[in-house]
This record gives sequence, C-alpha cells and structure tokens, in this order.
Amino acid sequence: MTKEWNPDLYRRFEAERTRPAAELLARIPPKAFTRVVDLGCGPGNSTALLRQAYPNAALTGVDTSAAMLEQAAARVPSAQFIQADFTDWQSDAPPDLLFANAALQWAGNHADLLPRLVEQLAEGGVLAVQMPDNLEQLSHLLMAETARLPQWQPQMQAMKNRRPLAEAEEYYDILTAASCSVDIWRTTYYHIMPDAEAIVHWFRATGLRPFLNRLTEAEQAAFCADYLEKLRAAYPQQADGNVLLAFPRLFFVAEKSKQRHVLLKNA
Repeated sequence: MTKEWNPDLYRRFEAERTRPAAELLARIPPKAFTRVVDLGCGPGNSTALLRQAYPNAALTGVDTSAAMLEQAAARVPSAQFIQADFTDWQSDAPPDLLFANAALQWAGNHADLLPRLVEQLAEGGVLAVQMPDNLEQLSHLLMAETARLPQWQPQMQAMKNRRPLAEAEEYYDILTAASCSVDIWRTTYYHIMPDAEAIVHWFRATGLRPFLNRLTEAEQAAFCADYLEKLRAAYPQQADGNVLLAFPRLFFVAEKSKQRHVLLKNA
C-alpha cells in the first residue's frame, strides 16, 4: 500500500493549487521579513512564491514527505528544507512569517495548534494560512459514500472521519485571544475540469489518500472507478462539455501584536 505523497500527481493541477497561495501571499502586510517558514511546503510551489516575494529572507520549508522535499529542494535550492511534522516542529529562531498553504487542514485541534504557532513568531510576525474547506462538498461526501459500499466496508471500518473546518468566527476568536489582529475570508473557486475523471485525478493526490492508503494498487483502481461513477451523476457537463468543481477555501492572515510580551511581563 502506498502511503508516501506523490509529488508528480500533486503537481498535475499545479496552477490551480498555487493560485490560492498567491492570493494569500498578496494579503500579507508588506514587511521586510528576515525569517520565513513554509509549513507543509509540498513540492515547493508555495516556497517558490515566498522566495520571489522575499528574496533576501532565510527561507525554510517543512514537510513530512521525503519525496515532496526532494522536489522542493530542486525547485528552490536557496531554501533550507526540513523533514518534520509541523504540528510539533519548533523553529530554532522566531520566524517573521509562518506560511501554511493547504496544510493545516490535515492537523487536528486547531484551538491548540494556532496559538502555539503564533507563540513561535517574532514580535509583529505573521501567521498566514489557507485551508481547503470542502469536506461537505459533493466531491468529498461521495468519497465517504463510496467507502460505505459493501465491497469496501471491511477495509474502511477503522478509518477515522476528518472533521470539517470550524466556522470563521471560531478561528477569529482563537487568533484574537492569541493577541493577533486578523484578516479572514472565504473564497469558493470553480475549477474547470475536462470531465469527472479529472476530479478523481485531482483528489488522488490529496483527499482520496486516506481511503486509497488502505487498499492494494488493484483495489485503488476499483475504488476510484466506483467513485467516478458517482461523480459522473453528481457533476453534469456544462454546455461546452467541461465540468465545474466547486472548491471552497478558508484564508486568514494573523499579525502578532507587539504588545503581547509587554503584557506578559507586567502580568
């Protein structure tokens, strides 16, 4: 069973996956950051954007996947890359920017994780996050429906269900309680797909992985075929033959207050 991330599969829709990172980057306040960290950097598409935006910064990419890091290092050789789980990774010096593009949704307990990330930041530092918010979209509901088919239930019984993201109001409260000023928004992209099969290819690199990791290679093909059958019924062709994949994402840029340490000293 394959559990390693597949960078080539992930990069098949690289332009679509990079667009949210670029839009997140555009909302970060203009500052001369000296230490920048890309959490869950993947194959380096977001790291490359950060290098372009901050050419003189010490740039670090963090990811659990050796295969992803190999491609990221080849793409952005001027950056440092560390194989680690960002949920417990600790920077050796306070970063000015922690950037997480489509990464934090894989981690649980955001109420604890986000304040811990903010605590690592330098004074006036920024935590910039973009997360897919699509677990309640048909694309993902049909994955779970496929997993409940009789032929797949034995392999899927022990699978833990991922929870949808919290509401924007909850993230706002978590971040303001951590002494941050917050810019938060939600965008729904409509990705133009040539057919329903392209949706399968998109999610094989991400959302389908928890299902497919439980299956042999032959079973993975059969599972995807069952999933595709459901997608074809749920995603009708547009007038030009294409299919629209609705993809909501949640964004926030949280700037750590410079007064936080003063308050702590006076407490």
